[in-house]
Amino acid sequence: MRRLLIAIACLPLAARLEAQPHVAGCAVFPANNVWNAPVDTAPVDPNSNTYVATIGAGQTAHPDFGSGVWDGGPIGIPFVDVPGTQAKVKVTFEYDGESDHAGYPVPPNVPVEGGSASAGDRHVLVVDHDNCVLYELYSAYPQPDGSWRAGSGAIFDLKSNALRPAGWTSADAAGLPIFPGLVRYEEVAAGEIRHAIRFTAPRTRQAYIWPARHYASSLTALNDPPMGQRFRLKAGLDISTFSPAVQVILRALKKYGMLLADNGSSWSLSGAPDDRWDNDVLHEITRLRGSDFEAVDESSLMADANSGSVRGANAVPMIAAAVNAASFLSGALAPGEIISIFGSGFGQDPTQTKVYFDGAAAPLIYLSATQINAVVPYEVSGKTSTALHIE
Repeated sequence: MRRLLIAIACLPLAARLEAQPHVAGCAVFPANNVWNAPVDTAPVDPNSNTYVATIGAGQTAHPDFGSGVWDGGPIGIPFVDVPGTQAKVKVTFEYDGESDHAGYPVPPNVPVEGGSASAGDRHVLVVDHDNCVLYELYSAYPQPDGSWRAGSGAIFDLKSNALRPAGWTSADAAGLPIFPGLVRYEEVAAGEIRHAIRFTAPRTRQAYIWPARHYASSLTALNDPPMGQRFRLKAGLDISTFSPAVQVILRALKKYGMLLADNGSSWSLSGAPDDRWDNDVLHEITRLRGSDFEAVDESSLMADANSGSVRGANAVPMIAAAVNAASFLSGALAPGEIISIFGSGFGQDPTQTKVYFDGAAAPLIYLSATQINAVVPYEVSGKTSTALHIE
């Protein structure tokens, strides 16, 4: 029987294919996570003008990150990646009932937001790059016995779309992870940011919307935006006069937008400190005004109120491998052979999910969000190669 080579491609007709961001070899949440979903075609929120006016239509946007130090600490929210063997420390919490109780792999020299002497938010972010798990602490202080004390703490499996329990905080006021929303130098240098950006506003409502899980306000006026509200830079804004590095950030603000995650100054964009940032170039972001942004309605993306996965036209299936279903060995495959396709963001409804080889539909045997078992169709007999795609 003739065997053929497969060129793997995921070309969903009803989905937008994007590659999710990575850090230290780990994908930052599945490709179909809400942080990684484009919102450039999402409808404008009916309350957009009101929210923009409340945050400040005439207020300037600004980067809350950069190079060097400010008031003795790094400019931005730092993070560190550690191996899975990093020793874990005990952490006690002020908001104990809404914090994750497990050891946190905090190294002795971990960077603290604002610096070791800071009295501010003192976020500590740690990525276990062997297990792809994110650990985040708020108001974190080391103790003489080697343990830590923090206001709150949250642990996120970067391979999962799970959200915090409804009503729970995290290390952030909105109950969201912080790290996925940071602007990082490596992304800008590579020419593309593939995720939403975290930002703050001075006033928020006593409410939260998906994907946020918590509020931090006693205000009830409907003109105040809820935690989790997504905004984007208006598509028609001319960004050609900005420096190339800033254009990368602005393109992301148009395509992926930004998520309201905490109370703070108006239109303050979060990022990680890095000595390679050019602060003069980043200062160009202050040319933006609140009126350059609009709130978007991303409710149609929600597949499940307790999951960060998106659905419909913004789902982003990704193929990692296609192998023999019995041996799990890769290589040339034959017509009639049962294969396992591994990846993420796959549909689980057999009436909605299709696998094609050069346009020939493959019979499906098994479906899950991360695996599809299918039979290589006999229509590819006689060929030396074929293209596989999922719709």
